[in-house]
Amino acid sequence: MSDLSEAMAEGESMADDEEAAAVRRSGWRIWLRRLSIAAAVVVILPFVLTPLYIFVRPVSTLMVGDLLSFQGYSRQWVDLDDIAPSMRQAVVMSEDGQFCFHDGVDWEQLRSVLSRDGGPNRGASTITMQTVKNVFLWPSRSYIRKGLEIPLALYADLVWSKRRTLEIYLNIAELGPNVYGVEAAAQYYYKKSASKLSRREAALIAAALPNPAIRNPLKPSRAQKTLARIIERRVSQSGAYVECLKS
Repeated sequence: MSDLSEAMAEGESMADDEEAAAVRRSGWRIWLRRLSIAAAVVVILPFVLTPLYIFVRPVSTLMVGDLLSFQGYSRQWVDLDDIAPSMRQAVVMSEDGQFCFHDGVDWEQLRSVLSRDGGPNRGASTITMQTVKNVFLWPSRSYIRKGLEIPLALYADLVWSKRRTLEIYLNIAELGPNVYGVEAAAQYYYKKSASKLSRREAALIAAALPNPAIRNPLKPSRAQKTLARIIERRVSQSGAYVECLKS
């Protein structure tokens, strides 16, 4: 091969390499653009949907997961006024005693819990934070998720009334295997409507909330029974703590 031919071949090879590199760069830019758009949607969507959820009945990310995995789920939406007062009060007094008073985040409790070893803990989560987590985020614990919960909870508390926040929570909280909301739980465990739950039944359901996968209101452990008695006592003394739930 002549020197000219070799030079032409090398030039063509270099051009091919440069073209391939340009294609790769273009491909990366396209994917980065798509990821940026996806991230923007993930960030913006909750702030768009939250006002809609004043009227629209949301589902949780766990419920969506059950659908995508072809398991299905049981959930019957009920208005807050169609849930026994003892059930509403039991959840507030067991999960978030300051619910009526904070702005979506209980800052004192959050600082106390985060100062402990072991990372984020359910004890720092208000009902508002749990609600936005259930509706918009993922279940596993992490500082990232907790960091997202806080602004979402503050925003939700501005947009939703306390009654609407609790209504959403009581209709999407996981309370058994593929069972969501207190109406489905009341039917599943006690064969009755959530409006007919006794104080004891409501306390046992509320006691299952931290870990419904292993806590069964029909077969409570000794610790669950003790917690349910504590919740019942708190309900009887709730007074101003549940004042914001009145219609």
